[in-house]
Order: sequence, then C-alpha cells, then structure tokens
Amino acid sequence: MDIQLSKAAVKWFQDEMMVKEGDHVRFFVRYGGSSPIQDGFSLGVSKDDPIEAVVTKEEEGITFYVEEKDVWYFDGHNLEVEYSEQSDGPAYDYNKN
Repeated sequence: MDIQLSKAAVKWFQDEMMVKEGDHVRFFVRYGGSSPIQDGFSLGVSKDDPIEAVVTKEEEGITFYVEEKDVWYFDGHNLEVEYSEQSDGPAYDYNKN
C-alpha cells in the first residue's frame, strides 16, 4: 500500500487542519458512510501521533500515515489524495496496487 498526495491536497491540510512541519495526519477507518472499496465504512482523517504506523508518506515535513489496525480497509489499494474545488476539500481515490 502507498499514499500519494497532490500539492494542492497538502496545502489544504496545512490551511484547514493547521498542520505544519513535524505534525502527523492519520487516515483511519470510520464506521458508516460510503466508500468504493468497503461497504458501510468510510475514510476519516485526524491530526494524531502514530502508535503503529505501517504506511507513511512525508510531504512538506508532515507525515501522513495509516495505522496497522486500519490497513485492512484499503484491501490492497493505494490511497491517492487530491484537492477537490467542488467540495473545497480532499478527494480520495483508491487504486489497486
């Protein structure tokens, strides 16, 4: 599994979540919502320090990561994060690796 973020998506996290160099952003499983890869679950995001990060990506000095307990959600897919002007927020895409 891999995490890819566009420059515009990283800027959104910096501006809206006020993350800066040295901070950590976690992608995690939430019960409910919808997802193209898992029925009844969706992707959440929070500013947290890692405990058991198994996938990490550093951009602009910020570490984006997924914990061991949440990796099942991705079911062999990579996570691609773009910025959506339409929703003025991150847009997630999942591509089989």
